[in-house]
Amino acid sequence: MGIWDESQWQMLESGKAANKGRFSPEYKGRGNALVGEADLTILCPVKDYIQLDQTSLPDGSLLALYQQGGDLILEYNDLVLMSTNLTWSEQMLADLGCIDLVEGTATRPEHPRVLIGGLGMGFTLKRVLELVGSPATVDVAELMNRVIEWNRTYLVEHNGALLDDPRTNVILADLFDCLGDGDTYDAILIDIDDTPDAVITEDNVNLYTPAFMVLLRESLNPGGCLAYWMAIPSPRLEMALKKAGFNLEEHPMPSHKDDEEMPHRIYVARLNSPS
Repeated sequence: MGIWDESQWQMLESGKAANKGRFSPEYKGRGNALVGEADLTILCPVKDYIQLDQTSLPDGSLLALYQQGGDLILEYNDLVLMSTNLTWSEQMLADLGCIDLVEGTATRPEHPRVLIGGLGMGFTLKRVLELVGSPATVDVAELMNRVIEWNRTYLVEHNGALLDDPRTNVILADLFDCLGDGDTYDAILIDIDDTPDAVITEDNVNLYTPAFMVLLRESLNPGGCLAYWMAIPSPRLEMALKKAGFNLEEHPMPSHKDDEEMPHRIYVARLNSPS
């Protein structure tokens, strides 16, 4: 089995400390798992943590894709953003945001239009496509071209060829730049930052400003739904949405459907009816 050196133990500890967003500290074990029974300690090495690719964001931050066994993990500056093993809250973002667009329901428009802010690993997109049926249009705003490439290559075995679906339209752009041109949507789903106070890039602060809230209002069809994914409760986002005239529902969410802890939040917002 071999002896693990000090650097590997440090990697295990740093992995546990790194998970401050979507994942519990136990998820990212790069070193050993310890099983103690009486005076016997068994060292159980986990599968290798392999970097598949990486890219730089405009501000120099690093985005990297790793593989551990059958799972793929997306990291930002060595902090775990998401994994193919823990996708429940990302799927629930689609379920809650598209509840009125489900194929076969009376509330579904003839041709639903959905905008997703942030492609990530594609799990929200996959769920949206499952829900809305055809015909439909699902625009996806993604800032990083390499993330789009990863979804076309490494992630295909997990999600299929989502980007080749005729309903999917991936836009290589900042979400902020995809609004305000007259296009309107029945649902807008945003999963980009952990919170407004922990943004991936400096420009993402624009996604929580009064000006952006106006863009969101103008980009929703009557009866449309806006949904934000947050890693933890965000009073700042709640206040911004309410000030913009949205009715707000807060939904606690686990990382995995069987987890008891519910650290994440999905905020579902609809416009107040005119008085």
